Amino acid sequence: MNLLRKPDRATSKWHDITPESAGWTHVGFTLYRLGDAETIKEHTGANEAMLVVVEGKVRVGAGDRDFGILGDRMHVFEKRSPHAVYLPAETAWTAESLSECTLAVCRAPGGRTGREASIAGPDGVTFMERGKGANRREIFNIAMEDRDIADSLLVTEVFTPQGHWSSYPPHRHDVDDYPNVTYLEETYYHRLNPRQGFGFQRVFTDDRSLDETMTVEDHDVVLVPRGHHPCGTPFGYEMYYLNVMAGPIRKWRFANHPDHSWLYDFDPETRHEHSAS
Repeated sequence: MNLLRKPDRATSKWHDITPESAGWTHVGFTLYRLGDAETIKEHTGANEAMLVVVEGKVRVGAGDRDFGILGDRMHVFEKRSPHAVYLPAETAWTAESLSECTLAVCRAPGGRTGREASIAGPDGVTFMERGKGANRREIFNIAMEDRDIADSLLVTEVFTPQGHWSSYPPHRHDVDDYPNVTYLEETYYHRLNPRQGFGFQRVFTDDRSLDETMTVEDHDVVLVPRGHHPCGTPFGYEMYYLNVMAGPIRKWRFANHPDHSWLYDFDPETRHEHSAS
């Protein structure tokens, strides 16, 4: 399986990841890079979708509704809370760019609850910090399970400071064993600041039947079908990623890697070390 997907810069659709192309069942992810005054017309079909305005300004319509002009960060690393729109299954929608624009379309099976198209951000998007020391990162939770805003989709943005690790200590969510662990497929859409930077992401299972370490660059997407999936960025480069997760149930329950779970108790200030015996 090709877990690292490079952008196709020949058209405005830089990524178009479907369950078929990813070799899984639930998650789809499309990324548009639009110039000024470009228009997209699509239909959600059997999927629900979350449109995330990564950067730029865009006018969004769904069915007979006009959601107006969305987006107030012209560069993603301005770190303002993102504008987003939720679209249920069987919805025709349009997006017209009013500047250079990066628009993410996050998809998963939908249509079970009769939801309506609605604004999903920036109002209602929660901000939090997670981790400590060189594991600290900043998070905008667009559509995690605390928001009853989707049937399947879980969507979040993460900003990782230079020289820090993220999705770390390593964890996995690849077994349908609720309430202990949930099966969730996941995509990571990466950005680097400055854009010539790079980072790393490892995807590995406990038995190492899957074990890949990838160099990620600006606009790359990494697929996480199973296993642990930490990522990090070197000194001088910030990392952003947009996560899309979905599975049989809309719950995020994960298991930490047993070799690294001691890191949750590690104090970077006093540097109390733990034996991994």
